[in-house]
Amino acid sequence: MWDVLREAKTGRAAVVLFRHARAPGTSDPPGFKIGDCATQRNLDAAGRAQAQRVGTTFRDAGVMVGRVLASQWCRSTETAEIAFPGLVTPEPAFNSFFDAPEREAGQTREARAILADWRGAGVMVVVTHQVNITALTGIAPRDGEGVVVTISGSDLRVVGRIQP
Repeated sequence: MWDVLREAKTGRAAVVLFRHARAPGTSDPPGFKIGDCATQRNLDAAGRAQAQRVGTTFRDAGVMVGRVLASQWCRSTETAEIAFPGLVTPEPAFNSFFDAPEREAGQTREARAILADWRGAGVMVVVTHQVNITALTGIAPRDGEGVVVTISGSDLRVVGRIQP
């Protein structure tokens, strides 16, 4: 699996879908607002340490990261910024639809199209939520876990998992 990620710098499309690092609880509190972290479930110290390990693991493994996308939820953007500082772009297609299941089909189509279009040098990293990763891959990852996929057309093929 690490070879697939290292080879991505030669133009082979590879993506890692990470579930955000540890943020205790489930769902978000009533009154949740994107852009207002005080209204959200956020990373704790263990979650920030998980995110740091992700970035260190990638650097130690010699994986070139070409692009980092993150859900607009604070726990996702913080995970991404800690692991891959300065590379993060918020992407609404990877926002959680946990509390709005009617958005699943459309958002998953949009997310799949973004992944299928990736042709850049290096690996694309996406930091998102369990529901999004499950919709794309059928896998329910743990906090901070990554699912490595290769892309052929619009098909995603799971090639491994990165444990937190």
